[in-house]
Amino acid sequence: MQYVIIGNGVAGTHAAESIRRLDPHGVITLIAAEEDAPYCRPMISMLLEGSAAAAQLPIRGPDFYDALKIDAVIGKRVRAIDVAARTVTTDAGRRFAFDRLLIASGADPRPIKARGLHLENLFFMRTAAQVRAMLRALPACRRALVLGGGLVGFKAAYALLRRGLAVTLLIRSGHPLSMQVDPQAGAMILASLREQGLTVRVQAEVTAFEGQTTVRSAHLSDGSTVPCDLVVIGKGVLPALDFVPRAAIAVDLGVVVDQYLETSAAGIFAAGDAAEAHDIARKTRWVNAIWPEAVTQGRLAGMNMAGRPTPYRGSLGRNVIRIFDLDVMSGGLVNPPPDARYTVLQHHDPGRRRYRKLVFRYDRLVGMVLVNAIEQGGVLLSLIQGEIPIRIRREALMAPTFNFRQLLPATV
Repeated sequence: MQYVIIGNGVAGTHAAESIRRLDPHGVITLIAAEEDAPYCRPMISMLLEGSAAAAQLPIRGPDFYDALKIDAVIGKRVRAIDVAARTVTTDAGRRFAFDRLLIASGADPRPIKARGLHLENLFFMRTAAQVRAMLRALPACRRALVLGGGLVGFKAAYALLRRGLAVTLLIRSGHPLSMQVDPQAGAMILASLREQGLTVRVQAEVTAFEGQTTVRSAHLSDGSTVPCDLVVIGKGVLPALDFVPRAAIAVDLGVVVDQYLETSAAGIFAAGDAAEAHDIARKTRWVNAIWPEAVTQGRLAGMNMAGRPTPYRGSLGRNVIRIFDLDVMSGGLVNPPPDARYTVLQHHDPGRRRYRKLVFRYDRLVGMVLVNAIEQGGVLLSLIQGEIPIRIRREALMAPTFNFRQLLPATV
């Protein structure tokens, strides 16, 4: 059996390990655009901040490929998949045959439209190599502009603030983390960011960058100008799928997969940030580009590729992050549509800087947001993932001392 894996991120890494456990003799070829060995992508902001060293990033040892007898083609992008011929071709022109293929190519930073994108010191923050380039530029920088109020934007802004730069965070929406939290939690986060010395501009975008060779300022959509000598573009990501033939493999935002993580083309699978799978809370397909889902999808995809059918129940978006003096945790559908099927419970304690929001679809919990007092967040996620009916009086759930564990079945 010939296996080809596109991508050496956490999904591709776990897929390769699953395949090798089940098929000791199959031929595994892994093709990856990044030249670094498999590493922990969520830690690259810590590298930028200075709280982690480069040596702490790898998630596998230097003998990983040899130990698993993997033919690693590193530093090369896949240019094309020929579904009928069962081959993939790299940008160097090499062609590899496969019986089973995994698309685990991850995601690329979402591009922006602005004049002056050719200037130096404009960075994305998606890879370890991009962070290393930022670190080389930092000694000559004093004022940073970070675009995007999501997780990447916040982590970049926090890291640069810790490095001693004056930082402006520019957010198109009305509050930070608009994809992870609701407006109430967003307002609490926004206040905390400003209290800690971040300049935060909301509902504005960059229209142009100015400078000779290196960026020196940015023009915004509201007509103002922000001086800066370093820019981080953190406007989210898009699945890296430019090589995928849409006529042969179904693609929406990500590669559409079934419960076995197989695509519409037999023998071709997808996992991680490139895959669009069933979302437990939303009850529709969704790309949940988070580390734990990539791990699970990669492991199960490898098992299915190697001939052990193992279904994937579906993904669930969730995040936990400390934002200065706020612990923030969210999961599932936090901003439901205006629909009679949904009930929303909220409790805000400004004095203790606490907030709890629970979203129900009929009698099932499908979303939650916690700010501080997040200790029961794991239980709430289990209730969402388990699709467990909750039939007690809803108001009781808002009591600060309510123990959500009592709602779990005895076997959970």
